[in-house]
Amino acid sequence: MKSFRPDDLKSYARALLESGGYSAPHAERCADILVWANARGANSHGVLRIPRYLEMVTQGLIAPKAEPQVVSTQGAVGVLEAGRAPGPSAMVSAMDTALDIASRLNIGWCSARNITHAGAVGYFALRAARRGYIGIVMTASGPLMAYHGAKVSGVSTNPISISAPADGDPLLLDMSTSTAALGKVLYAKDAGTAIPASWALDQNGAPTSDPNQVATLSPLGGPKGSGLSLMIEVMSSVLVSNPVISTVLGGGKGAMNGVAIAIKVDAFGSPQTFASHVAELGQSLKKLPKAPDTEDILLPGERGFRMSKARMETGIPVADGTLDRLATLAEHFDVPQPAAISTDKKDGADS
Repeated sequence: MKSFRPDDLKSYARALLESGGYSAPHAERCADILVWANARGANSHGVLRIPRYLEMVTQGLIAPKAEPQVVSTQGAVGVLEAGRAPGPSAMVSAMDTALDIASRLNIGWCSARNITHAGAVGYFALRAARRGYIGIVMTASGPLMAYHGAKVSGVSTNPISISAPADGDPLLLDMSTSTAALGKVLYAKDAGTAIPASWALDQNGAPTSDPNQVATLSPLGGPKGSGLSLMIEVMSSVLVSNPVISTVLGGGKGAMNGVAIAIKVDAFGSPQTFASHVAELGQSLKKLPKAPDTEDILLPGERGFRMSKARMETGIPVADGTLDRLATLAEHFDVPQPAAISTDKKDGADS
Protein backbone atom coordinates (compact mmCIF):
# COMPACT_ATOMS: atom_id res chain seq x y z
CA MET A 1 0.00 0.00 0.00
CA LYS A 2 1.51 3.30 -1.13
CA SER A 3 0.98 6.71 0.44
CA PHE A 4 0.66 10.08 -1.28
CA ARG A 5 0.77 13.73 -0.37
CA PRO A 6 -2.82 14.97 0.01
CA ASP A 7 -2.39 17.72 -2.60
CA ASP A 8 -0.88 15.26 -5.08
CA LEU A 9 -3.70 12.77 -4.59
CA LYS A 10 -6.32 15.50 -4.98
CA SER A 11 -4.67 16.84 -8.14
CA TYR A 12 -4.59 13.31 -9.57
CA ALA A 13 -8.26 12.74 -8.75
CA ARG A 14 -9.24 16.10 -10.23
CA ALA A 15 -7.30 15.44 -13.44
CA LEU A 16 -8.88 12.01 -13.91
CA LEU A 17 -12.38 13.36 -13.36
CA GLU A 18 -11.89 16.32 -15.67
CA SER A 19 -10.39 14.07 -18.34
CA GLY A 20 -13.45 11.85 -17.99
CA GLY A 21 -15.83 14.69 -18.77
CA TYR A 22 -16.41 16.56 -15.49
CA SER A 23 -16.45 20.34 -15.66
CA ALA A 24 -13.53 21.88 -13.80
CA PRO A 25 -15.63 23.06 -10.80
CA HIS A 26 -17.33 19.66 -10.46
CA ALA A 27 -13.97 17.86 -10.72
CA GLU A 28 -12.51 20.11 -8.03
CA ARG A 29 -15.43 19.56 -5.63
CA CYS A 30 -15.54 15.82 -6.22
CA ALA A 31 -11.78 15.42 -5.80
CA ASP A 32 -11.97 17.40 -2.57
CA ILE A 33 -14.60 15.19 -0.96
CA LEU A 34 -12.95 11.96 -2.13
CA VAL A 35 -9.57 12.88 -0.65
CA TRP A 36 -11.32 14.25 2.47
CA ALA A 37 -12.81 10.79 2.95
CA ASN A 38 -9.50 9.02 2.34
CA ALA A 39 -7.77 11.31 4.84
CA ARG A 40 -10.34 10.41 7.49
CA GLY A 41 -9.91 6.69 6.88
CA ALA A 42 -13.19 6.32 4.98
CA ASN A 43 -11.52 4.60 2.03
CA SER A 44 -14.92 3.23 1.02
CA HIS A 45 -15.86 6.74 -0.11
CA GLY A 46 -12.48 7.85 -1.38
CA VAL A 47 -10.69 7.81 -4.71
CA LEU A 48 -11.66 4.19 -5.35
CA ARG A 49 -14.99 5.63 -6.54
CA ILE A 50 -13.47 7.42 -9.54
CA PRO A 51 -13.59 4.53 -12.05
CA ARG A 52 -17.26 3.95 -11.34
CA TYR A 53 -18.05 7.66 -11.55
CA LEU A 54 -16.48 7.87 -15.00
CA GLU A 55 -18.22 4.69 -16.07
CA MET A 56 -21.49 6.32 -15.04
CA VAL A 57 -20.64 9.31 -17.23
CA THR A 58 -20.26 7.05 -20.28
CA GLN A 59 -23.54 5.33 -19.37
CA GLY A 60 -25.37 8.64 -19.17
CA LEU A 61 -26.07 8.20 -15.46
CA ILE A 62 -24.03 11.25 -14.46
CA ALA A 63 -24.31 14.54 -16.35
CA PRO A 64 -20.78 15.79 -15.63
CA LYS A 65 -21.38 19.42 -16.61
CA ALA A 66 -24.97 19.89 -15.37
CA GLU A 67 -25.58 22.78 -12.96
CA PRO A 68 -28.00 22.22 -10.04
CA GLN A 69 -30.77 24.81 -9.83
CA VAL A 70 -33.13 25.79 -7.00
CA VAL A 71 -36.55 25.45 -8.65
CA SER A 72 -38.84 26.43 -5.78
CA THR A 73 -38.86 27.91 -2.29
CA GLN A 74 -41.75 28.11 0.13
CA GLY A 75 -41.07 29.37 3.60
CA ALA A 76 -38.24 27.32 5.10
CA VAL A 77 -38.32 24.72 2.31
CA GLY A 78 -36.38 24.76 -0.93
CA VAL A 79 -36.29 22.22 -3.77
CA LEU A 80 -33.21 21.85 -5.93
CA GLU A 81 -33.18 20.06 -9.29
CA ALA A 82 -29.73 18.57 -9.86
CA GLY A 83 -30.38 17.07 -13.29
CA ARG A 84 -27.95 14.19 -12.53
CA ALA A 85 -25.10 16.59 -11.82
CA PRO A 86 -22.18 15.16 -9.83
CA GLY A 87 -23.49 14.44 -6.35
CA PRO A 88 -20.92 16.40 -4.33
CA SER A 89 -21.69 19.64 -6.15
CA ALA A 90 -25.44 19.04 -5.90
CA MET A 91 -25.36 18.41 -2.16
CA VAL A 92 -23.06 21.38 -1.47
CA SER A 93 -25.63 23.51 -3.31
CA ALA A 94 -28.41 21.92 -1.27
CA MET A 95 -26.67 22.58 2.05
CA ASP A 96 -25.77 26.13 1.06
CA THR A 97 -29.42 26.71 0.14
CA ALA A 98 -30.52 25.29 3.50
CA LEU A 99 -28.01 27.53 5.29
CA ASP A 100 -29.22 30.60 3.42
CA ILE A 101 -32.82 29.87 4.38
CA ALA A 102 -31.84 29.15 7.99
CA SER A 103 -29.93 32.42 8.23
CA ARG A 104 -33.27 34.17 7.69
CA LEU A 105 -35.82 31.76 9.17
CA ASN A 106 -33.70 29.87 11.77
CA ILE A 107 -34.20 26.54 10.04
CA GLY A 108 -33.75 25.58 6.40
CA TRP A 109 -34.63 22.41 4.48
CA CYS A 110 -33.50 21.78 0.91
CA SER A 111 -34.58 18.68 -0.99
CA ALA A 112 -32.30 17.80 -3.89
CA ARG A 113 -33.89 15.81 -6.72
CA ASN A 114 -32.00 13.66 -9.22
CA ILE A 115 -28.55 13.87 -7.70
CA THR A 116 -25.89 11.21 -8.25
CA HIS A 117 -23.62 9.48 -5.75
CA ALA A 118 -22.58 12.22 -3.34
CA GLY A 119 -19.78 10.52 -1.43
CA ALA A 120 -19.36 10.76 2.35
CA VAL A 121 -22.38 12.79 3.48
CA GLY A 122 -20.61 13.96 6.62
CA TYR A 123 -18.77 16.41 4.38
CA PHE A 124 -22.01 18.36 3.85
CA ALA A 125 -23.25 18.21 7.45
CA LEU A 126 -19.84 19.45 8.60
CA ARG A 127 -20.21 22.39 6.21
CA ALA A 128 -23.11 23.56 8.40
CA ALA A 129 -21.38 22.91 11.73
CA ARG A 130 -18.32 24.91 10.64
CA ARG A 131 -20.65 27.89 10.25
CA GLY A 132 -22.24 27.40 13.66
CA TYR A 133 -25.35 25.52 12.56
CA ILE A 134 -26.50 21.98 13.24
CA GLY A 135 -26.39 20.14 9.93
CA ILE A 136 -28.40 17.06 8.94
CA VAL A 137 -27.95 15.29 5.62
CA MET A 138 -29.61 12.21 4.11
CA THR A 139 -29.46 10.63 0.66
CA ALA A 140 -31.58 7.92 -0.95
CA SER A 141 -30.76 5.62 -3.86
CA GLY A 142 -31.85 2.36 -5.49
CA PRO A 143 -31.99 -1.09 -3.86
CA LEU A 144 -28.62 -2.23 -2.53
CA MET A 145 -29.58 -3.75 0.81
CA ALA A 146 -31.89 -6.51 1.97
CA TYR A 147 -35.09 -5.39 3.68
CA HIS A 148 -35.31 -7.21 7.03
CA GLY A 149 -36.81 -10.63 6.40
CA ALA A 150 -35.97 -10.66 2.67
CA LYS A 151 -32.93 -12.31 1.09
CA VAL A 152 -32.60 -9.86 -1.83
CA SER A 153 -32.17 -6.10 -2.14
CA GLY A 154 -35.31 -4.16 -1.24
CA VAL A 155 -34.04 -0.83 0.10
CA SER A 156 -30.79 1.11 -0.10
CA THR A 157 -27.92 1.81 2.26
CA ASN A 158 -29.31 5.34 2.65
CA PRO A 159 -26.83 7.27 4.83
CA ILE A 160 -27.52 9.94 7.41
CA SER A 161 -25.13 12.46 8.92
CA ILE A 162 -25.64 14.90 11.79
CA SER A 163 -23.04 17.45 12.82
CA ALA A 164 -23.08 19.92 15.70
CA PRO A 165 -20.61 22.69 16.52
CA ALA A 166 -18.58 22.36 19.70
CA ASP A 167 -15.54 23.86 21.38
CA GLY A 168 -12.87 22.20 19.25
CA ASP A 169 -13.86 19.76 16.54
CA PRO A 170 -17.61 19.45 15.86
CA LEU A 171 -19.48 16.26 16.59
CA LEU A 172 -19.90 14.42 13.29
CA LEU A 173 -22.08 11.34 13.00
CA ASP A 174 -21.90 9.80 9.51
CA MET A 175 -23.46 6.37 9.15
CA SER A 176 -24.91 4.03 6.60
CA THR A 177 -28.15 2.20 7.33
CA SER A 178 -26.42 -1.03 6.27
CA THR A 179 -24.06 -2.88 8.59
CA ALA A 180 -21.28 -1.67 6.30
CA ALA A 181 -21.34 0.59 3.26
CA LEU A 182 -21.00 -0.91 -0.20
CA GLY A 183 -17.76 1.02 -0.59
CA LYS A 184 -16.23 -1.08 2.18
CA VAL A 185 -16.95 -4.19 0.14
CA LEU A 186 -15.35 -2.52 -2.88
CA TYR A 187 -12.35 -1.59 -0.76
CA ALA A 188 -12.02 -5.18 0.46
CA LYS A 189 -11.91 -6.30 -3.18
CA ASP A 190 -9.16 -3.77 -3.93
CA ALA A 191 -7.23 -4.74 -0.80
CA GLY A 192 -7.71 -8.48 -1.36
CA THR A 193 -9.19 -9.05 2.10
CA ALA A 194 -12.22 -10.90 3.47
CA ILE A 195 -15.18 -9.11 5.02
CA PRO A 196 -17.11 -9.95 8.20
CA ALA A 197 -19.95 -12.35 7.38
CA SER A 198 -22.39 -9.93 9.05
CA TRP A 199 -21.90 -7.38 6.28
CA ALA A 200 -23.61 -9.05 3.34
CA LEU A 201 -25.53 -11.92 1.77
CA ASP A 202 -24.68 -14.01 -1.28
CA GLN A 203 -27.07 -14.89 -4.11
CA ASN A 204 -28.65 -17.61 -1.98
CA GLY A 205 -29.36 -15.21 0.89
CA ALA A 206 -26.63 -16.68 3.08
CA PRO A 207 -24.00 -14.58 4.92
CA THR A 208 -20.69 -14.37 3.06
CA SER A 209 -17.17 -13.26 3.96
CA ASP A 210 -16.05 -13.18 0.31
CA PRO A 211 -16.46 -9.65 -1.12
CA ASN A 212 -16.64 -11.13 -4.61
CA GLN A 213 -19.74 -13.16 -3.69
CA VAL A 214 -21.79 -10.26 -2.28
CA ALA A 215 -25.28 -10.06 -3.78
CA THR A 216 -26.80 -7.61 -1.29
CA LEU A 217 -25.86 -5.86 1.93
CA SER A 218 -27.26 -6.55 5.40
CA PRO A 219 -29.26 -3.86 7.26
CA LEU A 220 -27.74 -2.40 10.41
CA GLY A 221 -29.50 -3.89 13.40
CA GLY A 222 -31.93 -5.86 11.25
CA PRO A 223 -35.33 -4.11 11.19
CA LYS A 224 -33.80 -0.94 12.64
CA GLY A 225 -31.50 -0.38 9.68
CA SER A 226 -34.01 -1.30 7.01
CA GLY A 227 -36.74 0.75 8.72
CA LEU A 228 -34.51 3.81 8.94
CA SER A 229 -33.54 3.39 5.29
CA LEU A 230 -37.21 3.22 4.33
CA MET A 231 -38.03 6.43 6.18
CA ILE A 232 -35.07 8.23 4.57
CA GLU A 233 -36.53 7.17 1.21
CA VAL A 234 -39.86 8.67 2.26
CA MET A 235 -38.31 11.99 3.36
CA SER A 236 -35.77 12.28 0.52
CA SER A 237 -37.68 10.85 -2.44
CA VAL A 238 -41.39 10.29 -1.91
CA LEU A 239 -41.82 13.75 -0.38
CA VAL A 240 -40.64 15.40 -3.62
CA SER A 241 -42.63 13.05 -5.87
CA ASN A 242 -39.49 11.32 -7.11
CA PRO A 243 -39.77 7.82 -5.58
CA VAL A 244 -36.80 5.52 -6.06
CA ILE A 245 -37.43 2.17 -4.36
CA SER A 246 -41.01 1.57 -5.54
CA THR A 247 -40.03 2.65 -9.05
CA VAL A 248 -37.13 0.20 -9.27
CA LEU A 249 -38.99 -2.68 -7.61
CA GLY A 250 -41.77 -2.06 -10.12
CA GLY A 251 -39.36 -2.51 -13.01
CA GLY A 252 -38.58 1.13 -13.75
CA LYS A 253 -35.37 3.14 -13.59
CA GLY A 254 -34.47 4.72 -10.30
CA ALA A 255 -33.03 8.09 -9.42
CA MET A 256 -31.21 9.44 -6.39
CA ASN A 257 -32.27 12.23 -4.05
CA GLY A 258 -30.94 14.04 -1.00
CA VAL A 259 -31.97 16.30 1.86
CA ALA A 260 -29.90 18.99 3.57
CA ILE A 261 -31.17 20.59 6.78
CA ALA A 262 -29.59 23.50 8.66
CA ILE A 263 -30.65 24.62 12.15
CA LYS A 264 -29.54 28.00 13.48
CA VAL A 265 -28.20 27.44 16.97
CA ASP A 266 -28.62 31.01 18.20
CA ALA A 267 -32.37 30.76 17.61
CA PHE A 268 -32.34 28.66 20.80
CA GLY A 269 -29.73 30.49 22.85
CA SER A 270 -26.10 31.50 22.96
CA PRO A 271 -23.98 29.61 20.38
CA GLN A 272 -21.01 29.82 22.74
CA THR A 273 -23.01 28.23 25.56
CA PHE A 274 -24.26 25.51 23.22
CA ALA A 275 -20.76 24.70 21.97
CA SER A 276 -19.48 24.61 25.54
CA HIS A 277 -22.26 22.27 26.65
CA VAL A 278 -21.64 19.95 23.70
CA ALA A 279 -17.95 19.80 24.60
CA GLU A 280 -18.82 19.19 28.27
CA LEU A 281 -21.16 16.36 27.26
CA GLY A 282 -18.42 14.77 25.22
CA GLN A 283 -15.87 15.00 27.99
CA SER A 284 -18.33 13.45 30.44
CA LEU A 285 -18.72 10.45 28.14
CA LYS A 286 -15.00 10.11 27.61
CA LYS A 287 -14.44 9.93 31.37
CA LEU A 288 -16.68 6.88 31.76
CA PRO A 289 -14.99 3.63 32.86
CA LYS A 290 -13.62 1.91 29.75
CA ALA A 291 -14.75 -1.51 28.60
CA PRO A 292 -12.09 -4.22 28.31
CA ASP A 293 -9.73 -3.76 25.34
CA THR A 294 -10.90 -0.16 24.85
CA GLU A 295 -8.01 2.26 24.57
CA ASP A 296 -10.10 5.42 24.29
CA ILE A 297 -13.78 6.33 24.27
CA LEU A 298 -14.34 8.23 21.03
CA LEU A 299 -17.02 10.73 20.09
CA PRO A 300 -18.71 10.78 16.67
CA GLY A 301 -16.16 11.92 14.10
CA GLU A 302 -13.24 12.03 16.53
CA ARG A 303 -11.37 9.13 14.97
CA GLY A 304 -11.70 10.73 11.55
CA PHE A 305 -10.44 14.12 12.70
CA ARG A 306 -7.43 12.51 14.37
CA MET A 307 -6.59 10.39 11.35
CA SER A 308 -7.03 13.29 8.95
CA LYS A 309 -4.64 15.46 10.94
CA ALA A 310 -2.01 12.73 10.89
CA ARG A 311 -2.44 11.86 7.22
CA MET A 312 -2.27 15.46 6.12
CA GLU A 313 1.26 15.41 7.52
CA THR A 314 2.45 11.88 6.74
CA GLY A 315 0.53 11.03 3.56
CA ILE A 316 -2.66 9.21 2.57
CA PRO A 317 -2.40 5.45 1.90
CA VAL A 318 -4.20 3.95 -1.09
CA ALA A 319 -4.74 0.23 -1.68
CA ASP A 320 -2.82 -1.38 -4.53
CA GLY A 321 -6.02 -2.54 -6.22
CA THR A 322 -7.35 1.01 -6.25
CA LEU A 323 -4.07 2.33 -7.64
CA ASP A 324 -4.15 -0.26 -10.42
CA ARG A 325 -7.66 0.76 -11.48
CA LEU A 326 -6.75 4.45 -11.37
CA ALA A 327 -3.58 3.76 -13.34
CA THR A 328 -5.64 2.18 -16.12
CA LEU A 329 -7.66 5.40 -16.36
CA ALA A 330 -4.52 7.53 -16.18
CA GLU A 331 -2.97 5.67 -19.09
CA HIS A 332 -6.17 5.98 -21.11
CA PHE A 333 -6.43 9.74 -20.52
CA ASP A 334 -2.66 10.38 -20.52
CA VAL A 335 -2.80 11.76 -16.98
CA PRO A 336 0.52 11.74 -15.05
CA GLN A 337 0.47 9.51 -11.99
CA PRO A 338 1.65 11.01 -8.70
CA ALA A 339 4.80 9.82 -6.98
CA ALA A 340 4.30 7.79 -3.83
CA ILE A 341 6.04 8.92 -0.67
CA SER A 342 5.98 5.63 1.27
CA THR A 343 4.74 2.06 1.29
CA ASP A 344 2.73 0.80 4.26
CA LYS A 345 1.92 -2.76 5.23
CA LYS A 346 -1.44 -1.85 6.69
CA ASP A 347 -3.89 0.99 6.21
CA GLY A 348 -5.55 0.96 9.61
CA ALA A 349 -8.72 2.49 8.19
CA ASP A 350 -12.16 1.16 7.32
CA SER A 351 -11.09 -2.01 5.57
